[in-house]
Amino acid sequence: METKEKRSIKVGLFIIIGVLVFISGVLTIGNMKKLFGSTITVKTIFDDVSGLKSGNNIWYSGVKIGTVKSIRFLDNSQVEVLLNIEEKSKEFVRKNANAKVTTDGLIGNKIIVIYGGTTKVAHIEDGDEIHVEKIESTEEMISVLSENNKNLLGITSAFKTISKNILEGKGTAGLLLNDERLYNKLDNTMASLNQAALNAQSLTASLATFSQQLNKKGGLAHDLVTDTLVMKDVRSAITNLNQTVAGASSMVDNLKETTESIKNDRTSTLGVLMHDKKTAENLQKTIQNLESSTDKLDENMTALRSNFLFRRYFRKKDKNAEPADSTSL
Repeated sequence: METKEKRSIKVGLFIIIGVLVFISGVLTIGNMKKLFGSTITVKTIFDDVSGLKSGNNIWYSGVKIGTVKSIRFLDNSQVEVLLNIEEKSKEFVRKNANAKVTTDGLIGNKIIVIYGGTTKVAHIEDGDEIHVEKIESTEEMISVLSENNKNLLGITSAFKTISKNILEGKGTAGLLLNDERLYNKLDNTMASLNQAALNAQSLTASLATFSQQLNKKGGLAHDLVTDTLVMKDVRSAITNLNQTVAGASSMVDNLKETTESIKNDRTSTLGVLMHDKKTAENLQKTIQNLESSTDKLDENMTALRSNFLFRRYFRKKDKNAEPADSTSL
Protein backbone atom coordinates (compact mmCIF):
# COMPACT_ATOMS: atom_id res chain seq x y z
CA MET A 1 0.00 0.00 0.00
CA GLU A 2 2.74 2.38 0.89
CA THR A 3 4.53 1.53 -2.32
CA LYS A 4 1.43 2.36 -4.42
CA GLU A 5 0.96 5.64 -2.55
CA LYS A 6 4.58 6.61 -3.15
CA ARG A 7 4.25 5.73 -6.83
CA SER A 8 1.07 7.80 -7.07
CA ILE A 9 2.78 10.71 -5.38
CA LYS A 10 5.72 10.46 -7.79
CA VAL A 11 3.43 10.28 -10.80
CA GLY A 12 1.41 13.23 -9.48
CA LEU A 13 4.58 15.28 -8.93
CA PHE A 14 5.84 14.36 -12.38
CA ILE A 15 2.53 15.39 -13.94
CA ILE A 16 2.49 18.64 -11.97
CA ILE A 17 6.08 19.40 -13.00
CA GLY A 18 5.26 18.54 -16.62
CA VAL A 19 2.21 20.80 -16.56
CA LEU A 20 4.27 23.61 -15.03
CA VAL A 21 6.97 23.15 -17.68
CA PHE A 22 4.30 23.12 -20.42
CA ILE A 23 2.66 26.24 -19.04
CA SER A 24 5.99 28.03 -18.69
CA GLY A 25 6.92 26.97 -22.25
CA VAL A 26 3.59 28.21 -23.60
CA LEU A 27 4.02 31.48 -21.73
CA THR A 28 7.59 31.83 -22.96
CA ILE A 29 6.69 31.10 -26.57
CA GLY A 30 3.63 33.30 -26.31
CA ASN A 31 5.76 36.08 -24.91
CA MET A 32 8.23 35.63 -27.74
CA LYS A 33 5.45 35.65 -30.34
CA LYS A 34 3.59 38.45 -28.58
CA LEU A 35 0.47 36.29 -28.28
CA PHE A 36 -0.74 37.33 -24.86
CA GLY A 37 -0.05 41.06 -24.87
CA SER A 38 -2.44 43.79 -26.04
CA THR A 39 -1.88 44.40 -29.79
CA ILE A 40 -3.26 46.36 -32.72
CA THR A 41 -3.56 45.06 -36.28
CA VAL A 42 -2.30 47.01 -39.27
CA LYS A 43 -1.86 45.87 -42.84
CA THR A 44 0.68 46.17 -45.62
CA ILE A 45 0.34 45.22 -49.29
CA PHE A 46 3.36 43.72 -51.06
CA ASP A 47 3.97 42.72 -54.66
CA ASP A 48 6.29 39.96 -53.42
CA VAL A 49 6.80 38.81 -49.83
CA SER A 50 9.94 36.76 -50.69
CA GLY A 51 9.09 33.74 -48.51
CA LEU A 52 7.55 35.61 -45.55
CA LYS A 53 5.39 33.41 -43.28
CA SER A 54 2.86 33.89 -40.53
CA GLY A 55 4.56 34.24 -37.18
CA ASN A 56 7.67 35.97 -38.55
CA ASN A 57 8.87 38.87 -36.49
CA ILE A 58 8.37 42.60 -37.02
CA TRP A 59 11.22 44.94 -36.10
CA TYR A 60 11.37 48.68 -35.58
CA SER A 61 14.72 50.41 -34.95
CA GLY A 62 16.27 47.04 -34.02
CA VAL A 63 13.51 46.20 -31.51
CA LYS A 64 10.93 43.44 -31.97
CA ILE A 65 7.46 45.02 -31.78
CA GLY A 66 5.17 42.30 -33.17
CA THR A 67 4.61 39.34 -35.47
CA VAL A 68 3.01 38.58 -38.82
CA LYS A 69 -0.60 37.61 -38.22
CA SER A 70 -1.69 36.37 -41.64
CA ILE A 71 -0.89 36.48 -45.35
CA ARG A 72 -3.43 36.37 -48.17
CA PHE A 73 -3.65 37.08 -51.90
CA LEU A 74 -5.60 39.98 -53.39
CA ASP A 75 -7.36 40.04 -56.75
CA ASN A 76 -4.51 41.93 -58.51
CA SER A 77 -1.84 39.34 -57.60
CA GLN A 78 -0.67 41.42 -54.66
CA VAL A 79 -0.23 40.04 -51.16
CA GLU A 80 -1.90 41.50 -48.09
CA VAL A 81 0.01 41.00 -44.84
CA LEU A 82 -1.66 41.64 -41.48
CA LEU A 83 0.68 42.70 -38.68
CA ASN A 84 0.13 42.38 -34.95
CA ILE A 85 1.96 45.26 -33.26
CA GLU A 86 2.23 45.75 -29.50
CA GLU A 87 -0.06 48.39 -28.09
CA LYS A 88 2.80 49.92 -26.16
CA SER A 89 4.94 50.24 -29.29
CA LYS A 90 2.37 51.90 -31.57
CA GLU A 91 3.18 55.39 -30.29
CA PHE A 92 6.66 55.12 -31.85
CA VAL A 93 5.45 54.07 -35.30
CA ARG A 94 4.10 56.96 -37.41
CA LYS A 95 1.48 56.83 -40.13
CA ASN A 96 4.05 57.85 -42.77
CA ALA A 97 6.46 55.04 -41.83
CA ASN A 98 7.60 52.49 -44.44
CA ALA A 99 7.81 48.70 -44.32
CA LYS A 100 10.01 46.25 -46.20
CA VAL A 101 10.71 42.53 -46.21
CA THR A 102 14.29 41.62 -45.35
CA THR A 103 16.30 38.81 -43.78
CA ASP A 104 17.25 38.34 -40.14
CA GLY A 105 21.00 37.98 -40.64
CA LEU A 106 22.73 36.55 -43.71
CA ILE A 107 20.70 33.32 -43.98
CA GLY A 108 18.07 33.88 -41.28
CA ASN A 109 14.28 33.94 -41.42
CA LYS A 110 12.36 36.60 -43.28
CA ILE A 111 11.25 39.55 -41.20
CA ILE A 112 9.40 42.81 -41.74
CA VAL A 113 11.28 45.97 -40.85
CA ILE A 114 9.36 49.18 -40.19
CA TYR A 115 11.37 52.37 -40.46
CA GLY A 116 11.11 56.08 -41.13
CA GLY A 117 8.27 58.41 -40.23
CA THR A 118 8.30 61.89 -38.72
CA THR A 119 7.21 63.03 -35.29
CA LYS A 120 4.93 65.66 -36.82
CA VAL A 121 2.64 62.86 -38.05
CA ALA A 122 0.32 60.94 -35.70
CA HIS A 123 1.15 57.37 -34.64
CA ILE A 124 -0.55 54.35 -36.20
CA GLU A 125 -3.92 53.07 -35.07
CA ASP A 126 -5.69 49.76 -35.41
CA GLY A 127 -6.65 49.13 -39.07
CA ASP A 128 -4.12 51.55 -40.60
CA GLU A 129 -2.06 50.65 -43.66
CA ILE A 130 1.71 51.07 -43.70
CA HIS A 131 3.32 52.13 -46.95
CA VAL A 132 5.60 49.53 -48.54
CA GLU A 133 8.96 50.35 -50.09
CA LYS A 134 9.62 48.37 -53.23
CA ILE A 135 12.98 46.65 -52.97
CA GLU A 136 14.58 44.52 -55.61
CA SER A 137 14.65 40.86 -54.76
CA THR A 138 17.80 38.79 -54.51
CA GLU A 139 17.02 37.14 -57.85
CA GLU A 140 16.67 40.53 -59.54
CA MET A 141 19.93 41.71 -58.03
CA ILE A 142 21.68 38.52 -59.16
CA SER A 143 20.22 39.00 -62.66
CA VAL A 144 21.47 42.58 -62.80
CA LEU A 145 24.86 41.48 -61.49
CA SER A 146 25.02 38.78 -64.16
CA GLU A 147 24.18 41.32 -66.88
CA ASN A 148 26.85 43.66 -65.49
CA ASN A 149 29.36 40.82 -65.57
CA LYS A 150 28.54 40.22 -69.25
CA ASN A 151 28.98 43.90 -70.01
CA LEU A 152 32.26 43.95 -68.09
CA LEU A 153 33.44 40.93 -70.07
CA GLY A 154 32.57 42.69 -73.34
CA ILE A 155 34.42 45.82 -72.23
CA THR A 156 37.44 43.75 -71.22
CA SER A 157 37.46 41.97 -74.58
CA ALA A 158 37.21 45.28 -76.45
CA PHE A 159 40.01 46.78 -74.35
CA LYS A 160 42.12 43.71 -75.04
CA THR A 161 41.60 44.16 -78.80
CA ILE A 162 42.44 47.87 -78.56
CA SER A 163 45.60 47.15 -76.58
CA LYS A 164 46.65 44.57 -79.17
CA ASN A 165 46.13 47.02 -82.03
CA ILE A 166 48.10 49.70 -80.20
CA LEU A 167 51.00 47.32 -79.60
CA GLU A 168 50.95 46.32 -83.30
CA GLY A 169 51.10 49.98 -84.36
CA LYS A 170 47.55 50.19 -85.71
CA GLY A 171 45.56 53.38 -85.43
CA THR A 172 46.69 56.82 -84.30
CA ALA A 173 47.63 55.74 -80.78
CA GLY A 174 49.62 52.81 -82.15
CA LEU A 175 51.48 55.05 -84.59
CA LEU A 176 52.27 57.52 -81.83
CA LEU A 177 53.73 54.76 -79.70
CA ASN A 178 55.65 52.98 -82.45
CA ASP A 179 56.50 55.60 -85.11
CA GLU A 180 59.25 57.88 -83.81
CA ARG A 181 58.95 60.29 -86.76
CA LEU A 182 55.28 60.88 -86.11
CA TYR A 183 56.04 61.40 -82.45
CA ASN A 184 58.72 63.97 -83.35
CA LYS A 185 56.29 65.80 -85.64
CA LEU A 186 53.70 65.86 -82.88
CA ASP A 187 56.35 67.10 -80.47
CA ASN A 188 57.30 69.89 -82.90
CA THR A 189 53.65 70.78 -83.32
CA MET A 190 53.20 71.04 -79.56
CA ALA A 191 56.30 73.23 -79.39
CA SER A 192 54.85 75.50 -82.09
CA LEU A 193 51.58 75.68 -80.19
CA ASN A 194 53.46 76.59 -77.01
CA GLN A 195 55.34 79.32 -78.90
CA ALA A 196 52.07 80.62 -80.34
CA ALA A 197 50.62 80.69 -76.84
CA LEU A 198 53.64 82.67 -75.61
CA ASN A 199 53.28 85.10 -78.52
CA ALA A 200 49.60 85.52 -77.76
CA GLN A 201 50.46 86.18 -74.13
CA SER A 202 53.05 88.77 -75.16
CA LEU A 203 50.55 90.40 -77.52
CA THR A 204 48.02 90.55 -74.71
CA ALA A 205 50.56 92.21 -72.44
CA SER A 206 51.38 94.74 -75.18
CA LEU A 207 47.72 95.51 -75.67
CA ALA A 208 47.32 96.00 -71.92
CA THR A 209 50.28 98.42 -71.89
CA PHE A 210 48.86 100.26 -74.89
CA SER A 211 45.49 100.53 -73.16
CA GLN A 212 47.16 101.96 -70.08
CA GLN A 213 48.93 104.55 -72.24
CA LEU A 214 45.63 105.51 -73.85
CA ASN A 215 44.04 105.93 -70.44
CA LYS A 216 46.71 108.33 -69.16
CA LYS A 217 45.64 111.91 -68.54
CA GLY A 218 46.37 114.25 -71.43
CA GLY A 219 46.03 111.52 -74.04
CA LEU A 220 43.47 111.66 -76.82
CA ALA A 221 41.54 108.62 -75.63
CA HIS A 222 41.41 109.91 -72.03
CA ASP A 223 40.29 113.38 -73.19
CA LEU A 224 37.65 111.90 -75.46
CA VAL A 225 36.24 109.90 -72.56
CA THR A 226 36.55 112.44 -69.73
CA ASP A 227 36.70 115.94 -71.29
CA THR A 228 33.23 117.04 -72.36
CA LEU A 229 34.60 120.10 -74.22
CA VAL A 230 36.78 117.91 -76.43
CA MET A 231 33.85 115.66 -77.21
CA LYS A 232 31.75 118.74 -77.98
CA ASP A 233 34.41 120.02 -80.40
CA VAL A 234 34.72 116.58 -81.98
CA ARG A 235 30.98 116.37 -82.46
CA SER A 236 30.92 119.88 -83.93
CA ALA A 237 33.76 119.01 -86.31
CA ILE A 238 31.98 115.83 -87.35
CA THR A 239 28.79 117.82 -87.94
CA ASN A 240 30.67 120.38 -90.09
CA LEU A 241 32.39 117.58 -91.95
CA ASN A 242 29.06 115.93 -92.63
CA GLN A 243 27.69 119.24 -93.93
CA THR A 244 30.78 119.70 -96.14
CA VAL A 245 30.41 116.19 -97.47
CA ALA A 246 26.74 116.82 -98.12
CA GLY A 247 27.60 120.06 -99.98
CA ALA A 248 30.30 118.33 -102.00
CA SER A 249 27.90 115.55 -102.79
CA SER A 250 25.32 118.10 -103.95
CA MET A 251 27.94 119.88 -106.08
CA VAL A 252 29.00 116.59 -107.63
CA ASP A 253 25.37 115.80 -108.39
CA ASN A 254 24.97 119.23 -110.02
CA LEU A 255 28.13 118.75 -112.08
CA LYS A 256 26.89 115.35 -113.07
CA GLU A 257 23.53 116.75 -114.13
CA THR A 258 25.27 119.59 -116.02
CA THR A 259 27.56 117.13 -117.75
CA GLU A 260 24.65 114.93 -118.67
CA SER A 261 22.68 117.91 -119.99
CA ILE A 262 25.66 119.11 -122.05
CA LYS A 263 26.21 115.59 -123.29
CA ASN A 264 22.59 115.11 -124.26
CA ASP A 265 21.82 118.69 -125.46
CA ARG A 266 23.43 119.00 -128.90
CA THR A 267 21.90 122.46 -129.55
CA SER A 268 23.87 124.34 -126.86
CA THR A 269 27.27 125.89 -127.53
CA LEU A 270 29.18 123.34 -125.50
CA GLY A 271 27.02 120.57 -126.93
CA VAL A 272 27.82 121.68 -130.45
CA LEU A 273 31.51 121.93 -129.60
CA MET A 274 31.47 118.43 -128.08
CA HIS A 275 29.40 116.70 -130.74
CA ASP A 276 29.78 118.76 -133.96
CA LYS A 277 33.19 117.91 -135.34
CA LYS A 278 32.97 120.50 -138.13
CA THR A 279 32.21 123.34 -135.74
CA ALA A 280 35.10 122.28 -133.54
CA GLU A 281 37.43 122.33 -136.55
CA ASN A 282 36.22 125.81 -137.54
CA LEU A 283 36.73 127.05 -133.98
CA GLN A 284 40.23 125.58 -133.97
CA LYS A 285 41.01 127.30 -137.29
CA THR A 286 39.64 130.59 -135.92
CA ILE A 287 41.91 130.34 -132.88
CA GLN A 288 44.84 129.59 -135.13
CA ASN A 289 43.99 132.63 -137.30
CA LEU A 290 43.74 134.79 -134.18
CA GLU A 291 47.14 133.62 -133.03
CA SER A 292 48.58 134.36 -136.48
CA SER A 293 46.93 137.79 -136.53
CA THR A 294 48.32 138.54 -133.07
CA ASP A 295 51.83 137.68 -134.24
CA LYS A 296 51.45 139.92 -137.30
CA LEU A 297 50.06 142.72 -135.13
CA ASP A 298 53.10 142.46 -132.86
CA GLU A 299 55.36 142.74 -135.92
CA ASN A 300 53.45 145.76 -137.16
CA MET A 301 53.71 147.48 -133.77
CA THR A 302 57.42 146.81 -133.68
CA ALA A 303 57.79 148.23 -137.15
CA LEU A 304 55.64 151.21 -136.18
CA ARG A 305 57.88 152.01 -133.19
CA SER A 306 60.82 152.02 -135.51
CA ASN A 307 59.13 154.42 -137.93
CA PHE A 308 60.52 157.97 -137.65
CA LEU A 309 57.05 159.43 -137.69
CA PHE A 310 55.97 157.67 -134.50
CA ARG A 311 59.38 157.34 -132.80
CA ARG A 312 59.04 160.58 -130.83
CA TYR A 313 55.57 159.56 -129.59
CA PHE A 314 56.77 156.28 -128.21
CA ARG A 315 59.83 157.83 -126.54
CA LYS A 316 57.66 160.41 -124.84
CA LYS A 317 55.31 157.65 -123.67
CA ASP A 318 58.23 155.67 -122.26
CA LYS A 319 59.51 158.72 -120.32
CA ASN A 320 56.08 159.30 -118.82
CA ALA A 321 55.88 155.64 -117.82
CA GLU A 322 59.24 155.61 -115.94
CA PRO A 323 58.25 158.12 -113.11
CA ALA A 324 55.04 156.18 -112.57
CA ASP A 325 57.01 153.00 -112.16
CA SER A 326 59.46 154.57 -109.68
CA THR A 327 56.58 156.01 -107.64
CA SER A 328 54.94 152.66 -107.39
CA LEU A 329 58.20 151.17 -106.19
